[in-house]
Amino acid sequence: MKLPDFNQIIDRYNTSSVKWDFLNRHLHLNKSDLLPMWVSDFDFQCQKEVLQALHSRVDHGIFGYSERDDCYYQTAIDWFSRRHKLTLYRDWFTSIEGVIPGLALLIQMLSKPREGVIVQGPYYASFAKIITMNGRVVIENPLLESSEGYKIDYGHLEQMLEQHRPPLLLLCNPHNPTGRCWNSDELLQLLMLCKRYGTTVISDEIWADLILPWGKFTSILHLGSEWHSNVIVATSASKTFGLSSLRISNFLIPAPELRRAFIDRLNAHGLDVFNALSMTAATAAYQHGDVWLDGLQSYLAENRCWFEQALTSAAPWCRMTKAEGTYLAWLDCRDLGLDDDTLQRALLQKAKIVVSMGLNFGDQGKGFIRINLGCPRQYLEKAITGLVQLTS
Repeated sequence: MKLPDFNQIIDRYNTSSVKWDFLNRHLHLNKSDLLPMWVSDFDFQCQKEVLQALHSRVDHGIFGYSERDDCYYQTAIDWFSRRHKLTLYRDWFTSIEGVIPGLALLIQMLSKPREGVIVQGPYYASFAKIITMNGRVVIENPLLESSEGYKIDYGHLEQMLEQHRPPLLLLCNPHNPTGRCWNSDELLQLLMLCKRYGTTVISDEIWADLILPWGKFTSILHLGSEWHSNVIVATSASKTFGLSSLRISNFLIPAPELRRAFIDRLNAHGLDVFNALSMTAATAAYQHGDVWLDGLQSYLAENRCWFEQALTSAAPWCRMTKAEGTYLAWLDCRDLGLDDDTLQRALLQKAKIVVSMGLNFGDQGKGFIRINLGCPRQYLEKAITGLVQLTS
């Protein structure tokens, strides 16, 4: 199989791309000289087998009501077995158009208004949004910074569990924005605490396939059936294969009562029909994606190593957090001594790059920025050139 040229520059303007075409709407920016490195989708064309499957489905020309067929389930089950040595069962699968909508429905289902939901900062901003907009309260369990990457503060976590008795904890594994992959010991300690206080763990594992060569992914479903009564896992092919707008995600729910309740919740919202093109793309990706993904992972690892070395030489004030997964770089810019508003202006006016500001990930993100490394090397070179300008 011939791999795509990941160095190829593909013009994404005028494709309704949030990252490239909607800077003005979302960030109130309207400058064509800015390099977008904020939204976490990558700038590579998806694999040819997915494109061929989509062309074939479109050529059929009929788009009536669609449902998941045997192939949809089996390719996903085979993928997780092959790539992660994880045994899944068809009856665990529930599906919805996107991880965040599914998380929002689970928050409604498993908690009451004004109850707390634990997140671990720096946390994905959409977690806080769906918690607060559903009338629940964000309870922060800040991660601990270390030279080896972020760690879970179990002492503080137990304090929050004991004090608030929250019904839910949203786990992100691999973690966005830091790139940490939680290991089995860390996950077991977290699950033991949550089970002790009756807290259900919902693990967002959408980044599970995008692991760096030195990293290892462990799902909470790897840890055994004794935890199945209070765990739910969110997955999707979208992040892995660049299918974010072809939205379909799978929520894996081993506990029958939890699963039936979630299916009832989906039916109550009329979420019982699925996008034919989304299912086609996900099925083809899982069926044929191994070689393509291996090539992408190698390229992303090279990008990260190149970027870190370039930062050390050209902008030593900007420290890159150690990561085991994702294509995101979590960069510590606190040595500049700038507040977040001043830092953002400097990035736009001097560096000419659009990043995700760390403050959007909670208080633990102050002084940090998140940059998307899922792009051709030429963009990273431009980003380094821009970062140098901040101290020139």
